[in-house]
Amino acid sequence: MELRLLRSFLAVAREQSISGAARALHLSQPALSRQMMELEADMGTPLLRRGKRTISLTEQGLLLRKRAEQLLALAEKTREELAATGQELAGTIHLGAGESHAFRGVARALRRLLAAHPNIRFSLFSGNAEDVMERLDKGLLDFGLLIEPYDVTRYDSFRLAAVDRWGVLMRRDSPLACKEAIAAEDLWREPLICSRQALKGGQVMSWLQADMAKLRVVGTYNLLFNAALMVEAGVGHALCLDEIIQVSDGSRLCFRPLRPTLESHVDLVWKKAQVFSRCSALLLEHIRKDGGA
Repeated sequence: MELRLLRSFLAVAREQSISGAARALHLSQPALSRQMMELEADMGTPLLRRGKRTISLTEQGLLLRKRAEQLLALAEKTREELAATGQELAGTIHLGAGESHAFRGVARALRRLLAAHPNIRFSLFSGNAEDVMERLDKGLLDFGLLIEPYDVTRYDSFRLAAVDRWGVLMRRDSPLACKEAIAAEDLWREPLICSRQALKGGQVMSWLQADMAKLRVVGTYNLLFNAALMVEAGVGHALCLDEIIQVSDGSRLCFRPLRPTLESHVDLVWKKAQVFSRCSALLLEHIRKDGGA
């Protein structure tokens, strides 16, 4: 499977036409058509559904698009690592993380590293734990940031000093906003917007002390920003981690911690027996030195 064919295939998938992809790739239409036929022959299955005006992907084509993006990203990552062998430290560090204020410790370590080695770059992927672990397992990330309750024993890991605190994001005009902290019974009849990760882990459900079927869970989220817009619109209260959404005095939203306190540890993880680039190894050294605080 040639990388040039995968790049051409992704261009066709993006443009949804041979002519548009040919212009983007600076190829003739016949040459690009031959490449697509060559790729389909190599894969042994149709990848493109050729309509009168547009081209769409078959089920096999959709799968190949995902794999092609991963393969090309891994190839580029490998090329950068092999090229970064000179005297001057250079290269790209690939990081994946969920939303956590604990990432500030990683960011500060990265800032110091970039100040000392200005030719280093970073690529940051934001997603939930499943997304981060998938990219870690495929070698697309050097490090991932995972928030409890996920099991990190399948990876090598370093526990960061910072701890995430759970609470409720709500409008300032909510009746619950007058409370200093939120008890489980305060939420039993309220419309809730919950983290899918937290629901799977059972940590939040255990704190709520209630059957899922008896709660008013009106929606779930994996990243909090859009969920916060739902809260602002009055859709419900979001069970979430602190310090992700800014709730300054001018905000229509406020955050109240849970009582009793519910906290989650955060781990920096990487593949077992990982062979680090010089840049990645140095970043890990910086993070370990100050505990990721």
